[in-house]
Amino acid sequence: MGQFPSGHAEALAVVEARYGSGFRLREVTSRRGAVVWEAAGTGGRFAVKIGTSDGAAAVSRETEVLRALGWSGHLLASGRGADSAWLVARWFEGPSTWDAFARFRENGTGQRAGLGAAAELCETVAGLHGLGWVHADLQPDHGIHTPGGVRLIDLAWSWREGMRPPPVTGVGIDHLVPPELALRGAGDMPLDAGRAADVYTLAATLWTCVTGTWPLDYRAAGITPEDLTSDQLRAQIATGRIPLRTETPWPELQTVLQQALLSRPGDRPTARDLAQTLTRLAP
Repeated sequence: MGQFPSGHAEALAVVEARYGSGFRLREVTSRRGAVVWEAAGTGGRFAVKIGTSDGAAAVSRETEVLRALGWSGHLLASGRGADSAWLVARWFEGPSTWDAFARFRENGTGQRAGLGAAAELCETVAGLHGLGWVHADLQPDHGIHTPGGVRLIDLAWSWREGMRPPPVTGVGIDHLVPPELALRGAGDMPLDAGRAADVYTLAATLWTCVTGTWPLDYRAAGITPEDLTSDQLRAQIATGRIPLRTETPWPELQTVLQQALLSRPGDRPTARDLAQTLTRLAP
């Protein structure tokens, strides 16, 4: 059982109002100044996200995004401190997309479940795009497959037309960022990730879930990512000259993903195109 962070009485009050004092707290992630906790008790489970310093801006922005999206039951409460921000959100029950491919990565089985999860994730992203929104930080753990459908999480950098893209540094996982955006997001340069960029990251995310490796073949390009800073690695990715890895444990699925990863932004399929193509692959 974890300790609730001090200095966040409002967030604690929200959790205690639902559970009393008998809840359990487990730290889930901690990065870029934002910590996510799972609060669990007899009344269910909730996510508590607390950001300090630079992380406060990200948590505040995620609150803004969730309010604008208006997804029922997702955001439960939020608040700000002098140098912090917090939110309490629904905890979605189900495996992540990464988890949905675990059997395939381990022993090559579970293809039907994996393919279904991939198509569902693409369809959910297509629905978000249809609302005029871009996620801008898709990752293997950012889609949760619930009985009611896929729920997207970690929306701090999502934006829509009419909303200024967030001025941030190095959003997303370096290995999943499309070449055309690899040098964006530096300083006050806005991360204007559009739908085509989202589709690249969506395909890269699924490639990673299938293979357990990043899609780019750094060794073939003579690059050792561990020896580079994030900015140096992104500069290499921005050249567009790093080939895809050649290992294809699932050729039919990876051929579809290759088309999205190798196409120019204007020629990439849409998320709905990907969903429909993957659905047709089902046996």
